[in-house]
Amino acid sequence: MARKYPVYKGLQRPLIFKGFKGKFIYWGIASLLTGLVFGALTMSLVNMWLGAMVLIGFIVGGLLFTASKQKGGLHSKSRNSNIYILNHYGRKNLV
Repeated sequence: MARKYPVYKGLQRPLIFKGFKGKFIYWGIASLLTGLVFGALTMSLVNMWLGAMVLIGFIVGGLLFTASKQKGGLHSKSRNSNIYILNHYGRKNLV
């Protein structure tokens, strides 16, 4: 008789970390690292206070952008509300 093992049912679900799902986790990490790099460059080349503002601005802006793009879904696609008719020459006519 075959043994029955418990199966983890969450294998097909996307990875979630701090509210970010799937590929948007990497987008959030990229915005953090970009903010750190540009903030450090600005701090060393211009001014410490301006660098701190650039650092905060890049991190907050990047995370807000990532959160807004996440609302479109993991597989965001362009959604056209127009009707296209292909003629026999392969050109699209907008109706």
